[in-house]
Amino acid sequence: MNYGFVIDARKCIGCHACSVACKSENQVPLGVNRTWVKYVEKGTFPDTRRYFTVLRCNHCEEPPCVDICPVEALHKRPDGIVDFDSRRCIGCKACAQACPYNSVYIDPETQTTAKCSYCSHRVEIGLKPACTVICPQQAIISGDLDDPQSEISKLVANERTVVRKPEKGTGPNVFYINGDGASLDPFQAPEEDAYMWSAQSRGVGHFAKHAVHGEGHGVPDRSAVGSHGAKPKAGAPRRVYDAPSKGSVWGWEVPAYVWSKAVSAGAFLLLFAFALMPDAALSPAMQWGLWAISLVFLALTGAFLVKDLDRPDRFTSVMLRPQFGSWLVRGGLTITGYGAFLALWGAGTWLALPMLASAGLWGGAAMALLTAVYTAFLFGSAKGRDFWQSPMLSLHMLLNSVIAGGAAMALLSLFTGIDEGAAGQLRMVLTGAFVLHLLVMATELYGRHPSVGAERAAEAIRSGSLKNDFWFGSVLLGNLLPLLAVLVPTGSLTLAVASIFALAGVFYTEKVWVKAPQTISLS
Repeated sequence: MNYGFVIDARKCIGCHACSVACKSENQVPLGVNRTWVKYVEKGTFPDTRRYFTVLRCNHCEEPPCVDICPVEALHKRPDGIVDFDSRRCIGCKACAQACPYNSVYIDPETQTTAKCSYCSHRVEIGLKPACTVICPQQAIISGDLDDPQSEISKLVANERTVVRKPEKGTGPNVFYINGDGASLDPFQAPEEDAYMWSAQSRGVGHFAKHAVHGEGHGVPDRSAVGSHGAKPKAGAPRRVYDAPSKGSVWGWEVPAYVWSKAVSAGAFLLLFAFALMPDAALSPAMQWGLWAISLVFLALTGAFLVKDLDRPDRFTSVMLRPQFGSWLVRGGLTITGYGAFLALWGAGTWLALPMLASAGLWGGAAMALLTAVYTAFLFGSAKGRDFWQSPMLSLHMLLNSVIAGGAAMALLSLFTGIDEGAAGQLRMVLTGAFVLHLLVMATELYGRHPSVGAERAAEAIRSGSLKNDFWFGSVLLGNLLPLLAVLVPTGSLTLAVASIFALAGVFYTEKVWVKAPQTISLS
């Protein structure tokens, strides 16, 4: 058994009966939708035509939202329905980033994930989904795709159908007869600056408590994507009616946690590296200082992670009811293991037990390396955001950690002191990290991108509304000025200021890398 939908665009009249029935049947709150209708117009007056397209969860064969969910709140049933359990959801919003179809939202009342459930409560008692029953034109057909005698199976076999974003490899089970490409591809009919219901008086889901104006509060920042938000040319397909944008569901907490994680991992990686260089040995005060920075910023990382959850009261579920395929769970285990090795090194060093301290040092270094880069794999599993699929992202994260750890070490040296040999090695490490980081960012932004979505995100950083954060915050403040200070030693005060700039630059870099893909429309 494998339930799915066929949407017959030849019959749809854009009446929104499906949306209303879905809201009524499932008690969907205002401001969010499980099923919605998108209008696209083509042509020049008076020779124009309007196309109606019903959008919803695709109940994929390989649902990326299920793979990324850390607590199995989203799950694929044996009958093919991708369902959710709001009692388990912790509100991490990773599923909203993983879904390429913009079908997942955070319920503003329960602060948990919700989406089309195929009206599973109706299907289980032999009824059809509410949208299928209510459609006056019978444009929505539901049923078992594996049953060759079912109406839906015959339609898929005999009619020419298309699916949304087949290149994602998710195996969508929503098929469109006479599906319009400009309606199914968000880039062919870009978002207008304003049209009916394109904005709302309160944000959606995670940002429901905010007003209409401001970053990521349910109103898309269309200037962030350069030409993506421009007015379409005369006669070009244009979006004239759609559901409101969800905005940036991952706000400042995510770049903040990536930043604090980079400081923690980078500080201990440098402690490990200098322990292997007898000519650049660190003083006990410096070693303890780096250890303390690693521990404090690791705790801060955990605090930011919990703060980002819409249901922070359930954060322990990541460890108590884990879905081990999720990189959120793997990351949580990595951070926990890293903290354990930090404690081991501290205990071994304090108690003068060399074997214990050595185990903590080597194990801590391995876990620090994983802590620095695992976020790249988490972002990579968010299939809805093409820009995060970059193979350079792991190196990007590692270099940010080295820069953050080196900057923290340089600041610490003002209080603990550092000998000339170690100071020279630190300058070499930072110089190489800054140069490589600039090259990696240039490759990610100016290199060849695998999709339009990735290119538009890069454009948002290069020349969209994020350009000031990137060029001034990340490049100039966070890389070039600190690099100049490292290459031309001008005193401890200048180095301290440059280190603060470098730490700020790491945050700005992660801020634009997290936000830019979220400015791209998925539907």
